[in-house]
Amino acid sequence: MTDVTAAGAFPARGRRAVAAPVIGDLFTCDILGASPKDDLGTMEHPIFSLSTKPDLRVLSYDHNGTQVQVTPSVKGRATIFDKDILIFCISQLMAAMNAGREISRKVQLRAHDLLLATGRDTGGDSYLRLREAFERLAGTRITTNIVTGGIEVTSGFGLIESWEILRHSRGGRMVSVMVTLSEWLFRAVLGRSVLTLSRDYFGLRKPLERRVYELARKHCGRQPDWRVSVGVLHKKTGSAAPVRVFRAAIRRMIDEAALPDYTLTEEPGDVIRVTRQGVVEEDSGPWLPPFDPDVLDAARALAPGADVYALEAEWRAFWVTTGRPRLSAPDRAFLGWLRGRAG
Repeated sequence: MTDVTAAGAFPARGRRAVAAPVIGDLFTCDILGASPKDDLGTMEHPIFSLSTKPDLRVLSYDHNGTQVQVTPSVKGRATIFDKDILIFCISQLMAAMNAGREISRKVQLRAHDLLLATGRDTGGDSYLRLREAFERLAGTRITTNIVTGGIEVTSGFGLIESWEILRHSRGGRMVSVMVTLSEWLFRAVLGRSVLTLSRDYFGLRKPLERRVYELARKHCGRQPDWRVSVGVLHKKTGSAAPVRVFRAAIRRMIDEAALPDYTLTEEPGDVIRVTRQGVVEEDSGPWLPPFDPDVLDAARALAPGADVYALEAEWRAFWVTTGRPRLSAPDRAFLGWLRGRAG
């Protein structure tokens, strides 16, 4: 990997090193009250279905040079509600990393804890729906293009690699589950390419509300607002509805004002403005804020055709393994690292 210090990104000395994550063979999800975390990659791209019925469509998405194809299994594409499982796992892993514990992409969790943490009912039907969610997550395949060394590499992977029920209760409910996350998702955790969600996110019952909240959290970031055309928002959400139906749904969302932390308003020119109501606090300790859109645009210019979110995750992972040194300008450090790769 390119020496980032040589590119002028990291100071060579004078900073206290922070231990890199310790990787183990198994991680047990046992941290109560972990802050909800979501990975940047799936917040940006419309990976999850917004349908409440089995979605058997193959979704093809192409935006700013990044191509993503999502192929469902016979069970249908994983839904935005299935994603709660990944959010729970990411949240637990991030909390463990912050506490200096060993982590692994193979995690063991209690189904009851997951249901409680994500605001779900703990009745018998919930365990059946949870099993169906695991099946959709494992069966949904993602194919995306990544450019490395001037060569475009197309790779495919599942949202989770595997899962298994380790123990049932006497009534037949799942109790303990083993989940192996994909390498792609685990790299996002190691690189801290995640954002904290409002706990009220799990109270959003409409799939489109959840998806729009994700995009607001991802793109608004620390800036006071974000403007996006209805057409681009329609594309980013992955909605299968016609644009006119989608526009009507967004207008209802504006009237209902149910999104936590963000307010939507409609502006002339078929533009939606997202305004931040407050700041979602991140965990204490050294961390890097999400990059503004202009930084990612500059990254795309330096690495045409590359998945800049994969590159960002790789760079953040390197920052973590080098002790998370304090950076006065993380955006310049990241772009300097990209220039070093290109050279």
